[in-house]
Amino acid sequence: MAALPLVVVDAANVVGSVPDGWWRDRHAAAERLRDRLVPYAADGVAALPGPVDLVLVVEGAARAVASVDGVRCVAAPGEGDDTIVAVVAERGRDRPCLVVTADRALRARVAALGAAVTGPSAVRPGGGGKPTGP
Repeated sequence: MAALPLVVVDAANVVGSVPDGWWRDRHAAAERLRDRLVPYAADGVAALPGPVDLVLVVEGAARAVASVDGVRCVAAPGEGDDTIVAVVAERGRDRPCLVVTADRALRARVAALGAAVTGPSAVRPGGGGKPTGP
């Protein structure tokens, strides 16, 4: 059986894209994002239909956010961007991959590995960001 397409979400970047007070409790903000992502595991993200393997990369104060059904949380031991790149690189080039981030440098790094990218609006209510890349 082929592996599901991979969607990797940059938690810090997506949480930080909306000024809703997330800075008061980064851990809770990441948990809220994780919980909002659950339906995307079945439905897909942007132009990548579901079901998908959804990975939320967490760092810093959010590092202890636990996985839930549908969303696997990966704690970055250092920079979240480096962990996202490692997750993308480990997937294998024949497996479709979409990275959700607005970070331009990270977008370039994962695109070089064959991943498509889309912005944070793709995983926000009313979103639907258009992916770019392969």
